[in-house]
Parts: sequence; C-alpha cells; structure tokens
Amino acid sequence: MDLLEDLESLKFEYGIQEEDYSWLYLQGRYRGLMIKACAHATFFCKLLHKLRVSLPEKLTTSGESLGETTITGDELKVGIIGGGHLGKQLAMTLLQLVPIPAESLRISTRRPETLDEFQKLGIQCFYHNANLVGWANVVFLCCLPSQLSHICVEIQPNLEEVCIVYSFVAAIPIPRLKLLLNHTNILRPQYQCVADFVNFWGTNKDITGALQDPAILQATCPYSSAGGIVLNIKWLEGVFYAILNICTAQGLPQVQVLQLLNELFLSVHAEDCEEGEANCPQFQLWDFISRFYVKSLPQKKFLPWFDLTTVQLSETPLSQHLTANAALQDHLTYLYRDFFGISLSKEHSSEDSVDSTS
Repeated sequence: MDLLEDLESLKFEYGIQEEDYSWLYLQGRYRGLMIKACAHATFFCKLLHKLRVSLPEKLTTSGESLGETTITGDELKVGIIGGGHLGKQLAMTLLQLVPIPAESLRISTRRPETLDEFQKLGIQCFYHNANLVGWANVVFLCCLPSQLSHICVEIQPNLEEVCIVYSFVAAIPIPRLKLLLNHTNILRPQYQCVADFVNFWGTNKDITGALQDPAILQATCPYSSAGGIVLNIKWLEGVFYAILNICTAQGLPQVQVLQLLNELFLSVHAEDCEEGEANCPQFQLWDFISRFYVKSLPQKKFLPWFDLTTVQLSETPLSQHLTANAALQDHLTYLYRDFFGISLSKEHSSEDSVDSTS
C-alpha cells in the first residue's frame, strides 16, 4: 500500500517545473542502481556463507589438516565503511536476506550516532576503519569518492591478503583502487544504463521489500538487461575467482576445489530441465586456467592465487566460457533466483540470456 498515493504535495515530483520533468527518470535510475547493487552484494555474501559451510567437510575428505586459519564453519564477518543511504540500505538487506547475524555485521562511519536503529539491532557502529578491516572477511566501501584516498591510507596496514574489498565507489576505477590499497583481492561491480530506460523499480518500497517482487528480482539477475541497467559480466568472473582464492588460502587441493565449485554454482536445476542433471554443465580446471598450465599442474597441487583486479580488466579462460555457454547462464540464473527464494522456468531464463547477449 502506497501511503503517498493521494498526497500530491508530498511526492518527489511536486513543485518541479514542467520543462524539468524529462529529468525525473534519473530518480528511477538511481533507485534501480541501488537495488541492483544491494542484490548482487547479497548474492555474493550468500555464496560466501554457503562456501564456509562446505569447506571444512572438503578439507576433511581431502586429508588436509585443519590449520589455525582454516574456516571452521563460523559466521561470515562483514564490514561496511560508510553509513550513508547506500551503507544503511546494504546493511539492512544483508541482515535480512543473507541473513547475516547482527553480531557478524559492523559499520564504520564518521557519524555512528546517526545509526541508532542499527545499534538497537545489535550491530556495532563506530568510527575506526582500520579495526573494521582487521576484523572482517569482506569489506564494502560505501563512501564518497572524495573520502576514499584517506580511507585507503587508514586501512591498508590492517588489510589481510584474504580479505575481500568490495567497492561501490564508481568514480574510482579498479587500477586506481588497487594502487591505493596495494591489494589484489578487490571486487567492483560496473553498471551501464541503456537508452531505453523503463522505470519499474518502484518508489516507496525499501530495498528488501523490492527484492521480494519477482519482476524486480528478475531484473537484477546478472544476465538480465531488464530495467535499463546492465551489469558488466566481468563482475561475475571476479566472484568465481574470489571463491578460488578462498579455497587456495584454505589449502584445498584442485580436485576438491572443482567438486566444490560444481556443488556451489551448479546444484540448482530447472524443474523442466529436459536433458537431465547428468548432462548439465560441469566446470573443468581449464575453464579457469590455461590448458598449458593445467598440464603442468600436479594432481594434488593447489591452484595459484588470482589477482581479481586483473580478472575484471582482461580476458580469462572463464570469459568465453561464461559468454558462449547458454546452459551455464541458465543454471547460474536458477541459482541466483533460488538464493532469493524464487523459482524460474527454463524458458524464461533462456529468454533473459538471449536478451543480455543481444
């Protein structure tokens, strides 16, 4: 129910001159970008949470000893730097949809006193970026571009190699961020707004509520161009290689890594999957590293550490595999929607794959 439906004077567009009405689409675009950003961050955290549940079992079956740094099923620790509109919406979305327990989510902002609603929920809110980075497994940068250089200087000494920095600061390109942080484990989604923008992103729903709408959620799928906002699919490549880095850091041999990837990404099938699960796509090592490197890699050897900034800026063996394999795109879409509790028919998924390719 829209409480503002009959209250014209309280609507955003009230008082805007008629000649300026053409700019109102920017409001919808802003909201669409916010919804997509939060949805993709939620999907990534859900993957990491599921990975942390599966890793201990894989390490045990591989015969590897559980070291001090090994994941033992504890909760994913997420930090957010920035308590503005994006930081607040992201925190609430992660809290409700991953879901991340309040004690595993922390926010660092220059004005923690403005986050009283989150502190009442049990989330620690403070102003100490370095401490936040030293604690978290994933750090989301939700600050202004003008603040980023100072923040990078603060957090760089406490930034562990395995910590994933996920940047929403669109004005700062990946190479610049890599240089500022002296860090390679960085993800940064890039969005492009197309000319034929259709605003169905809503106005008064919060982000969590919007992602319960099947049409809106479908528009956030990585391969979907609905809604006029397109995600650069290189982000999805970065997600895959980030998972590989975690497995490498935990000492998981390549055979178990491959099994885990197939279980993690390809375990959800459409109800009408005509070919059957036996013929569904399966990952091979050469989908991620060159065939020449695979031949020189001993059977029990660990995979190399990947520079996520390079992955997102250049072609990888996974690039063509993700682009050309429609069945793989379908299964990743099934997984994405399943993570949000919404099923999808194969017919609709295939249509989205075709639309995004065109």
